[in-house]
Amino acid sequence: MTPPVFAHGNLRLYLLALLEEQPRHGYELIQALSDRFGGTYSPSAGTIYPRLAKLEAEGLVAKTADGRKSVYEITDAGRAELDARRHELDAIEEDVTDSVRRLAEGVRAEVDSAMRTLRAELATAAREAKRTATQTSSTANPHAESNRAVHEADLVLNEFRQHLRTELRRQAGRGRVSADTVALLRTRLADVRAEIAKELAGA
Repeated sequence: MTPPVFAHGNLRLYLLALLEEQPRHGYELIQALSDRFGGTYSPSAGTIYPRLAKLEAEGLVAKTADGRKSVYEITDAGRAELDARRHELDAIEEDVTDSVRRLAEGVRAEVDSAMRTLRAELATAAREAKRTATQTSSTANPHAESNRAVHEADLVLNEFRQHLRTELRRQAGRGRVSADTVALLRTRLADVRAEIAKELAGA
């Protein structure tokens, strides 16, 4: 997806910061960036390697061979540039946090929408049961039974939403909520909705 941050020159600075932590292969830098952004931004090799080559040409990083891979390490000149622009790096980190928070809010909106849809479908099923159910014995009351089931389902949905919302907020603070999380949530909820609808249709 389109990166939410990294204005001109910012990615170069962020690469220096990652290499200051430890030497890394190019793929490790790509993975580290993806992890920092909670999966919302994963740069391609075509984005990373040309910048590494330019940093090497400027003497800011050094490259050594490790088998078939190249290991990049920040140089003293690279550390000097990073120290001179440390305030810019802090601003980038704030943007990363804001980006992940916006994604988490989007996930919560997906949860709320899915829960409203499930609740509406259960309520519709209950109304249909009221119209079509017949009393099978003098002691059985399918209408009341159906209403109780809908009430219990509503409680289950609320409990699910609260637990998931709490977990999303906790993981968003660690940068672990990603676009894949939204896709997984949407798919699984659609599966549950379809399964419930099938079960109700055959009831």
